[in-house]
Amino acid sequence: MSTTKLTWRQEALSPEGAIEIEQPTSPIESYVRQVTRRFFAHKLAVWGLATTLLLLIVGLLAPWLAPHPPNDVTDVFAAPPSLGHWLGTDQVGRDVLSRLIYGTRVSLIIGFSTVALYVTFGTLIGMLAGYYGRWLDMLLMRITDIFLSFPYMMVVLVIVSILGANMSTIMIVLALFKWPTIAMLVRGSVLSIKGMDYVRAGIALGYSTPRILFRHILPNVMSPIIVNATFGVASTILSEAGLSFLGMGVKSPQASLGNMLHDAQSLTVLTDQQWLWLPAGFIILIAVLAFNFVGDGLRDALDARR
Repeated sequence: MSTTKLTWRQEALSPEGAIEIEQPTSPIESYVRQVTRRFFAHKLAVWGLATTLLLLIVGLLAPWLAPHPPNDVTDVFAAPPSLGHWLGTDQVGRDVLSRLIYGTRVSLIIGFSTVALYVTFGTLIGMLAGYYGRWLDMLLMRITDIFLSFPYMMVVLVIVSILGANMSTIMIVLALFKWPTIAMLVRGSVLSIKGMDYVRAGIALGYSTPRILFRHILPNVMSPIIVNATFGVASTILSEAGLSFLGMGVKSPQASLGNMLHDAQSLTVLTDQQWLWLPAGFIILIAVLAFNFVGDGLRDALDARR
């Protein structure tokens, strides 16, 4: 008897023999597998993902991984790497490795928190502007243009100097001037999606606006949002390091990668005490590269043209 495969989960008999029928793979599962395969085919993206996970583990386990409390002062000042202090000590006797681990944690917290803030706000603004259009779109986009017209870093420095430099202020100020980019990106995607048949069908069936926006439109604009957020984490880590290096970021004694570089600005340190700035600079470089490579991999994997 011959066996034939179709695409319904059902069994039937015919004069020619049994018909074996099986269900096709779910389109969602198939899409996820395709995206995963494309992402893992990108070797630098895989390296970036592994490095990112390692940095996250270091940040989460900082209290257990750090050999010393980050603010403990010893009687060994500016000592080179040794068995007791693997990366040496700074000018006031604090263990560099411990401060590096805690500084990585602080930078990751600021990076992810800032991105969560501005992506949430920018996505909401972009969805409202793209979906409703007309006067609301014009109003929101003009406000967006105003924020984009400011010299970003100069305004951030002024606001931080007025409000005071701390983690909360840095996150809010950075998010305040990063949301316009994601808002314009989401608006463009919503404009191209809201005229599609499934959105029109939802409107005809009487679905509420929040349901249409968050259950039908938002899932279809997530790809560019995820890619932009990944690049945004790298950009935010770099911005925080720059602010701290200028003395307008996280203040000592709290450790951050930027203020570790700030404390090592003298010519003597740069030339004779490299252990005070090389590790922090290396972690910033690795973190930024890792997130950028992950963003590149996600952009290629989620590309609709593929």
